[in-house]
Amino acid sequence: MNITQLTVYPVKSLKGIDLQQSELYTHGLAWDRRWMLVDAQQRFVTQRQLPALATIGVALDERSLVLSHPSMAPIAISLDEPQGDLRQVTVWNDHCKAHPEGEEVSRWLEAALGDTARGLSLVRFASDFPRPVEADFLAGDSADTFFSDGYPFLVTTTGSLDALNQALVAAGQSPIPMNRFRPNIVVEFATAWAEDRWAGLRVPTGGIELTLRKPCQRCKITTVDQQTGAVPAQGEPLKTLLSLNTQPHLKGAFFGQNATLTKGQGATIRVGDAVEALPREV
Repeated sequence: MNITQLTVYPVKSLKGIDLQQSELYTHGLAWDRRWMLVDAQQRFVTQRQLPALATIGVALDERSLVLSHPSMAPIAISLDEPQGDLRQVTVWNDHCKAHPEGEEVSRWLEAALGDTARGLSLVRFASDFPRPVEADFLAGDSADTFFSDGYPFLVTTTGSLDALNQALVAAGQSPIPMNRFRPNIVVEFATAWAEDRWAGLRVPTGGIELTLRKPCQRCKITTVDQQTGAVPAQGEPLKTLLSLNTQPHLKGAFFGQNATLTKGQGATIRVGDAVEALPREV
């Protein structure tokens, strides 16, 4: 089997960037979830509260993070990390140190999205601040992440999406693309839900090993069209995922596996790389 897609999300809950290759770090793919939007209380804001965030494009060049929107001229934010002016921000129950990116970005967001974006600001994770991954599923290992929901990598497979789409069509719904699940690494593999039986993934050519830690419980962001910010079918694909009951011992709808990097810090992972599955011990 092979890696068929690599996607990085520099700003949490904005559009992703599909890549042909990326450097790997313990905190995720290079630049993944390095920025985040917060409200006036410094709490994270995502498509859960503001689906229109899906309409903001993101690009990276050698010097800048560039945000774009159909109604606006793009805005560029320097990749040079700001100095001083740290603030404490909150993502879920974690309190993190971050640098604010400036009022001009806030004004741009409000102009692009209207009153719903009033009071939002863009912050960048402070590079010298550690945010450890919850220890419950690490089996004594340690890992860190930036502004992801909780884990540095999300791995999905094409076979599982195919099975979900077959169920959606059978229920009279439209199939959905993989971007509804905002994965970092997509593996081409025909057998549905096989990833739930893997302990990890190995990329032999790069000396890379990922450990799959826990199934990813899905939320209403999966109902948001990642091109338009609209919700085409209320409750879908969550209703269908629930009916498939892929994790019978857990409550909720699940798709994909949260992962951490076990080997390969600083290595390069590429679309097309051959991947070996590490079986879970029975």
